[in-house]
Amino acid sequence: MIDADGKALDELTSDKLSYGHSNLRIEDKQAFIRKLVSGESDFLSMELSEKLVTLSGRTALLRCKLTGETMDDGKPGQPRLHVLMVWQKEGGRWRLLARQAVKIL
Repeated sequence: MIDADGKALDELTSDKLSYGHSNLRIEDKQAFIRKLVSGESDFLSMELSEKLVTLSGRTALLRCKLTGETMDDGKPGQPRLHVLMVWQKEGGRWRLLARQAVKIL
């Protein structure tokens, strides 16, 4: 996400991706990749901590804390989020199926 590599993002995400932001905006795979590649949404740095992974068959749940620096629509930001990601094994590869973030108060 920091490098905004469209090909890598395409390979890492499911065609059925539902990407939920902490402001309640939800994007599909195309919008998620387009905003990162275009620079409209830009992660300058990102750290994931307090990771907890739960496996259930071909599905993995990842809960973590996300902090970093962003530049969205030309406005700097410092997100502090709790994130839930749902990864699913598709064709022998793990792909992000869903993600939801909430702001840390």
